[in-house]
Amino acid sequence: MSERWIADRMHKIDASGIRKVFDLAANMQNPVNLSIGQPHFDTPQPIKDALKRAVDEGRNAYSQTQGIQPLLKLVQGRVDAEYKHEDRQAFITSGTSGALMLALSTLVNPGDEVIAFDPWFVMYKHLTTLAGGTIRQISTYPDFRIPIEQVKSAINDRTKVILFNSPSNPTGHVSDREEVRQLAELAQEHDIALISDEIYREFCYDTPFVSPAEFNKQTIVIDGFSKSHSMTGWRVGWCHGPRHVIQQMMKLQQFTFVCAPHPMQWAAVDAWNLDISSAVAEYKGKRDFMRDALSSDFEIHGGEGAFYLFAKSPWGTGTEFVKRAIENNLLIIPGNVFSSQDTHFRISYAATDDVLKRGVEILKRTALEGPAS
Repeated sequence: MSERWIADRMHKIDASGIRKVFDLAANMQNPVNLSIGQPHFDTPQPIKDALKRAVDEGRNAYSQTQGIQPLLKLVQGRVDAEYKHEDRQAFITSGTSGALMLALSTLVNPGDEVIAFDPWFVMYKHLTTLAGGTIRQISTYPDFRIPIEQVKSAINDRTKVILFNSPSNPTGHVSDREEVRQLAELAQEHDIALISDEIYREFCYDTPFVSPAEFNKQTIVIDGFSKSHSMTGWRVGWCHGPRHVIQQMMKLQQFTFVCAPHPMQWAAVDAWNLDISSAVAEYKGKRDFMRDALSSDFEIHGGEGAFYLFAKSPWGTGTEFVKRAIENNLLIIPGNVFSSQDTHFRISYAATDDVLKRGVEILKRTALEGPAS
């Protein structure tokens, strides 16, 4: 095989951050794992039963590119009721990651800039690069709130998209109403596409969820079943936004993903009305436990939603602290996987209470150990 076969764009994507973590963890025996970015509970049985019915009924071929009508009707109905935008159209995507790829590929030309907030979900930077764009990063440290004046200063003639995520991965920050309103109106004022990644919207523990689509009719919203219904492997999401953008995204889906997995879409119809409030309440309890247990040893901001805490290392870099934690048989993720800074680390509390208690003990012990002399 010749190295020249590899396209230049692939050399612009660096997967080394995650790889280094798993290289360090390769020799761990039954680690205490607080690194998982998905719910710790299995897909609810009624959804699994619905999938079996769909398969047995022969719903195994392609669906329409835009999704099956029963699911589309549910999504579009809620979107219309929530926003009342005459021009807002929804379609079913192959997961939220697929929707994000479609959106950026539809919107970004080579040389365009995409504003993203540091720390960010790891995929934002790489999918922007694949689309030919460049990330313009805006630091949200130390409290992870959006610094609206810095966003204004970053806007220029090449600015095409703003990527927004609340509740946030990795910080768990939930943007309040005023924060969201200012960003939405700024994007509208400058005719910049605003993509709102709302995959964790069900997991807001202290304040109600607010979407920028409430203030900006042109907002492109991405959502899905992965986190709320523990369906990460099922690859069923949805997207809604202005019709002319959605039509282009659907055209691209036709020639890439084709459609979201067909039988999974039928299962998602049953998932739509499933009561998930008990799971949300459980994660709020886990958040409360973790934040209360760790606040005396770690500086923690955010954590109002999702199932992550983004803690500042009490000594050394985030990577150095994570390396020591791994030596103590605890698996967490260094902050530089999500950020240009190496000062923090991400904890996922999507785990059993017993695992969380063991994780807290190791974290507190590792904090007291300090750097190697």
